[in-house]
Amino acid sequence: MIINNVKLVLENEVVKGSLELADGAIRAYADGPSQLPQAFDGEGGWLLPGLIELHTDNLDKFFTPRPKVDWPAHSAMSSHDALMVASGITTVLDAVALGDVRDGGDRLENVEKMINAVMHSQQRGINRAEHRLHLRCELPHPTTLPLFQQLIDRGGVSLVSLMDHSPGQRQFSNLTRYREYYQGKYQMSDAEMDSYEAEQIALAARWSQPNRQAIAAECRARNIALASHDDATAAHVEESRKLGSVIAEFPTTLEAARASRLNGMSVLMGAPNIVRGGSHSGNVAAHQLAQAGLLDILSSDYYPASLLDAAFRVAHDESNGFTLPQAVALVTRNPAKALHLADRGVLAEGKRADMVLAHQHGDHIHVGHVWRQGTRVF
Repeated sequence: MIINNVKLVLENEVVKGSLELADGAIRAYADGPSQLPQAFDGEGGWLLPGLIELHTDNLDKFFTPRPKVDWPAHSAMSSHDALMVASGITTVLDAVALGDVRDGGDRLENVEKMINAVMHSQQRGINRAEHRLHLRCELPHPTTLPLFQQLIDRGGVSLVSLMDHSPGQRQFSNLTRYREYYQGKYQMSDAEMDSYEAEQIALAARWSQPNRQAIAAECRARNIALASHDDATAAHVEESRKLGSVIAEFPTTLEAARASRLNGMSVLMGAPNIVRGGSHSGNVAAHQLAQAGLLDILSSDYYPASLLDAAFRVAHDESNGFTLPQAVALVTRNPAKALHLADRGVLAEGKRADMVLAHQHGDHIHVGHVWRQGTRVF
């Protein structure tokens, strides 16, 4: 198959031309049009590598589309997968939370169902995107480590992140913001919030550090990539470095982002942060890190369509100096490199034919077609 009349977003440049693929891989590309009449006409759009998503909790929404509504696993997984490829994502790490910030939360109840849905659908070859697992370990919880140990040897886990959302920690170092967030989320009275806050502080004091050390040791032993989460200070980053973290998820300050980079970690921020122009939690904005040269990876987090949108916004923002290939690398080459996925993430000979054809309509970047290993999936 030949895809013709496209702007090829290569590793270091954009070239108008054509690309040939065969047997699921890229065979060659040219800086000119193909003369073969059967070539697929890309109509002048951008052809870029399939997007690689390292952290999305989008699957949650399909398992629990409304409070107290449990959706059948097969249907939930199929709908989630369809949204991923429609957003240009061909490799996705589905984030599953172990432990919960609120006892009895839907996430905790859905863990086994979600993991089974991801693994079974991938093993059966019915997914359009390639799905892997990202275990998000909420550290101040007594069930986190036992559940992690049950799941880690089942296969399919590509990333583990260590989270602590207890009051006074990292993302919620500001206690007022902590109370505003959880009181609004769970509709608690002041008295209920006081009790909840005290309970979370006690859980963190008992479980956070033992769980952090034990889970990190398991990841090192199995050579599974480890990510920090919401680091706020240089001391947090130093702790993450000692644990073996290779990715810094959502550092909340410029200080933590700079320290993460100096310690060899890839700095990951939310694509919605780019689209919205800032953090909904009041932390450092992703565009500030881009301007400081400290942004390595973007994740769609809670909004899949934000990934491609954000990459083009970064490229169009002259204040940060990103070329389009450099911006696209935030959602392709860089996440692939962080996970040692050497077979994808760039348009190059011999690489997987995971590709997205995108067009611009007004200010909006629209996904036209998506291929995974040479098969059109959207």
